[in-house]
Amino acid sequence: MALLSRLFPSDLLNPGVRRREVFGWAMYDFANSGYTTVVLTAVFSAYFAGVVAGKAPWAAFAWTAALSVSYALVMLAMPALGAFADLRAAKKRLLAATTVACVCSTAMLAVVGPGDVALAMLLIVISNSFFSFGESLAAAFLPELAKKDGLGTVSGWGWSLGYCGGMLTLGLCLGWVLHSQARGESAAQFVPVTMLITAALYGLASLPTFVLLRERAAAQPGQPAGPGASFRQLRATLAQARRYRDFAWLLVCGLFYQGGVAVAITLAAIYAEQVIGFRSSETMMLIFVLNIAAAVGAFGFGTLQDRIGHKPALAATLVGWVATCLIAAITTTKGGFWWAAVIAGACMGSSQSAGRAMAGMFAPQRQLAEFFGLWTFATRLAAIIGPLMYGAITWATGGNQRFAIAATTLLFVAGLIALMPIDVARGRAAANPRHVPATL
Repeated sequence: MALLSRLFPSDLLNPGVRRREVFGWAMYDFANSGYTTVVLTAVFSAYFAGVVAGKAPWAAFAWTAALSVSYALVMLAMPALGAFADLRAAKKRLLAATTVACVCSTAMLAVVGPGDVALAMLLIVISNSFFSFGESLAAAFLPELAKKDGLGTVSGWGWSLGYCGGMLTLGLCLGWVLHSQARGESAAQFVPVTMLITAALYGLASLPTFVLLRERAAAQPGQPAGPGASFRQLRATLAQARRYRDFAWLLVCGLFYQGGVAVAITLAAIYAEQVIGFRSSETMMLIFVLNIAAAVGAFGFGTLQDRIGHKPALAATLVGWVATCLIAAITTTKGGFWWAAVIAGACMGSSQSAGRAMAGMFAPQRQLAEFFGLWTFATRLAAIIGPLMYGAITWATGGNQRFAIAATTLLFVAGLIALMPIDVARGRAAANPRHVPATL
């Protein structure tokens, strides 16, 4: 118990928040990480390119196009949905609805077989849209749980536990794949079962969230419940963009660097198998190790972020991402790619946690879901730009994925440039004018 108290000190939490509630919130990261790890990164992405699309030259582009459509839907809907959640104090109810929808559509991926390109793309659009809605709504609880000076640490707890969930889901799926391959089964036989495993674990692991997490926000009186009020609130916020200029710069920064992160998440398995020569089981083991590195990076870096400052911490991770892309572009061996994957894992956990914590720091208390909706808008636009850029470069160069991954470094460099104008103290003061912090 003493060790837990040192690892998860309660003085980082807002008054009235207990550790078990933070655990319940972090369990949503644990639950939904299996979706990104298995569906988007390690298993279904490679299955789509190699089996469903039959290794067609347009397969990578079709995969990124399906993801881009889902992200476009999220971009259009999430800011207004966040404003609605704030006005009606409905974050938890909406989170439950989007979770059920994502779990069901993920399970339906089990029916996708060779040649079912249209069905696969449709289900990816649906499942990934609801996944993104849920991720944004869950993140909006963070500033209600953690003090401003503890946002990085608590965010890191969530991301770290999330990667553990991704490892558990991937580990179960890897066990099934190895068992099936030993019996001589093909990917068309064992991949559908991994989709059912992922959906089941997502649903079960999210239950502690809905049992332990409280909806602390109160519905704002005198506000109509229709979508018109949500859009009016969103327009009012955008009209004050000058006041929230540091948050705006964070959105620009996130737009660039999250585009590069999206490339790693959605195309790592395709790159490993088609360029480096990994087998399916080797790719899953690679992603498993990547998740270990990400969990360690998120947990350790969250505390470091609160100590050294959010801005330099995020900058350090972006430099690491540049190194990752360059190593992946020039290496020709599996061993070399393993090094790139480990660095990517450490940077992934820390950069994702740092971005979420900074968004929470710059978000006004009464507009948490709305501001995280705007953060989601930027990250999902990034998730369109990054993978589509990668897919388009690959297609235009006749399948040269090495050139495409090298070009991805430009997204992280642009993120570093956009990070420079951010003044953390000014951004915190804009979110809470009564509190101007002494340090960055």
